[in-house]
Amino acid sequence: MKPLYLVALLLPEPALSEVWALKQEVHQRTGSRNAVRLPPHITLIPPLRQSPDFEQKARQALAAFAAAQRPFGVGVQDFAWFGNRTLFVRVTEDEGVRAFHAALQAWCATQLPEVPRETRPFTPHLTLATRDLPAEQVPELRALFAARAYAATFQVAAFQLFRHDGQQWQVVQTFALTAEQVSQGFSPG
Repeated sequence: MKPLYLVALLLPEPALSEVWALKQEVHQRTGSRNAVRLPPHITLIPPLRQSPDFEQKARQALAAFAAAQRPFGVGVQDFAWFGNRTLFVRVTEDEGVRAFHAALQAWCATQLPEVPRETRPFTPHLTLATRDLPAEQVPELRALFAARAYAATFQVAAFQLFRHDGQQWQVVQTFALTAEQVSQGFSPG
């Protein structure tokens, strides 16, 4: 079977630990395991199966993309649901991540055409539980998270390529966003 890949933004600390604790809590309350198989992240390219030679090509293309990108800010706040099966933390300050995602999609269209064009609108979020969430526990979980508040802001300075090893997702490579900031004002002539 072809390897399974994913491109995502891992959260920096302390947001990583805070959201990981929320994912662990949902797992302990409900037994849901899907969301705890991967650390807190914002998916940029959903899981896709590719031939083994895809990985090296993806590493090169994503490294070149990262070198042309600058870090950006993200804000998250409170909780929401996709239907009755996916609980997530809402990304509320999303201009930077939306622009980054659009640039990545455009880059992949020309530099990594193996990545299929997305057909669904991009909705940045941090999944806490999905798919295997027991239906009978959803009403209690909805009430619990409706009564809670959570907020964080952070700088995104890298993104990751993951490969599934058959048991869990593993980081294959981290790509630092290293483009120089465009200087404002006076420049020596």
